[in-house]
Amino acid sequence: MHSRLLIAGETLVDFLPTTPGPLETVSGFDRRPGGAPANVAVGLARLGLPPLFWTRVGNDPFGQYLEAVLLEEGIPTPYLRSDPDAQTSLAFVTHDETGDRTFSFYRDGTADTRLEPGFVEDETLNELEWVHAGGVTLASGRSRRATLELLERASARGCTVSFDPNVRPELWPSPTALVDVCREALTHVDILKATDDELESLGFDGDSTVERAQGALKYGPEIVYVTRGGAGALAVTKDGTQLEHEGYDVDVVDTTGAGDAFTTGLIAGSHLELTDSETLAFANRIAAEATTATGAMSALPTREDVRELADIDIDLDFDLEQHNE
Repeated sequence: MHSRLLIAGETLVDFLPTTPGPLETVSGFDRRPGGAPANVAVGLARLGLPPLFWTRVGNDPFGQYLEAVLLEEGIPTPYLRSDPDAQTSLAFVTHDETGDRTFSFYRDGTADTRLEPGFVEDETLNELEWVHAGGVTLASGRSRRATLELLERASARGCTVSFDPNVRPELWPSPTALVDVCREALTHVDILKATDDELESLGFDGDSTVERAQGALKYGPEIVYVTRGGAGALAVTKDGTQLEHEGYDVDVVDTTGAGDAFTTGLIAGSHLELTDSETLAFANRIAAEATTATGAMSALPTREDVRELADIDIDLDFDLEQHNE
């Protein structure tokens, strides 16, 4: 099977708390696979669009665990690498009573900071239709240069390029570095997915979410999707079109990975040539469903799951398999 999609970025282990509250009061954790790009890769695989996934984990028990998860989910392996000289990244998650979460990362010199520039060959890029990357690998190490290079090369070859800044200020050497590097990335990006807070962190000023999205559009993207949690999402295009979807009412258990689930639906919908409005609804549906169980990957729906969900307002009877031929 040949995939026309490539996802690039970190794979790590999330430790989810057994009780809500600050990290210093939590008495136990459950181990779960995570990392925003990994979540997107698995989400696409469950929809019948298994992408190539460029990532790097440590040659340690946590890395072996993550490799086994990705293989079980049907992710193709050519760009999955085990680093003999670095450990796997870890993230400890804490929840408040509403399910909102914060992260404490253990990521100093870990494997996902050591992606190698030029690792994805020209032959592969020439056959791809879509490349997606997240912002965490831009934060430090060799992976910053490797990720920027990938986006530039993919854009130059006519791939659709999408980007989720996934802003984690604690991973960056300074706010200025965060703004400068992410804005450089945007010059190679067609589709940006972000939250309103992330747009502000990237220095896009304005009195409204729409104005901040319009600021981002000036740097290169053709469309910006802005997620708003339980309030749904909106999209703003370079030609001035504004779309909005109010989201879906579900019983929220854990919001970890909801944004990644939205990105999954965004890539799948856009790749399968749904309209921008249909893509917005589809992405919201995937994101809502992903909040109904703990863990970023656990509740990611399959294609069959999505067909059975109530209130879905687009036709899902498309042939996903033909896009993997």
